[in-house]
Amino acid sequence: MSAKEQKIGEIIAEHHGREGPLLPILHDVQEEFGCVDTEAEAIIAKGLNLSRADVHGVVSFYHDYTAEPETRPVVQICRAEACKARGVENIIDDAKAAAGDRVKIQTVYCLGLCSSGPAARTGDDLHIRLDKEAVTRLVESA
Repeated sequence: MSAKEQKIGEIIAEHHGREGPLLPILHDVQEEFGCVDTEAEAIIAKGLNLSRADVHGVVSFYHDYTAEPETRPVVQICRAEACKARGVENIIDDAKAAAGDRVKIQTVYCLGLCSSGPAARTGDDLHIRLDKEAVTRLVESA
C-alpha cells in the first residue's frame, strides 16, 4: 500500500459513519494533496463502495477540486449573475493583467455573496465590493 493510499484510507476512516461523506472526504484529499487526481478518485470510490464515475462526476462538478495541484496562488472571481449585474465583467481584464503568469485567475459561479459583489476568494478569504483598483491590489498581494 502506497503512502497516498494509506493517507486517503485514513481520511475515509475519519468520516466513517457520517451521512454523505463524499464531499468532506474530497475536501480533505484536496487539502492534503493539492488535488483529487484519478488515482485518488479510484481509492475513494473503492473505500465508499461507489463507482469511479460517481466520484468523478462530483469532482468534475465542483470548481474547488482539481486534477492537478496548482503551484501558483489562485484568485477565484465570481461571474454569476448577481456579480455580473454588479459589474464583474468590467474588472476581469484588470485582474488578468495584474496576474500575468504569477497568479491564476479562476472564474467561478457563485461564492454566495450575491448582495455584496463583485466578489472574489483567495484561499479561505472572501473579498467583496471589488472595483478595478481593489481587484488589482488583491491579485498583486496574492
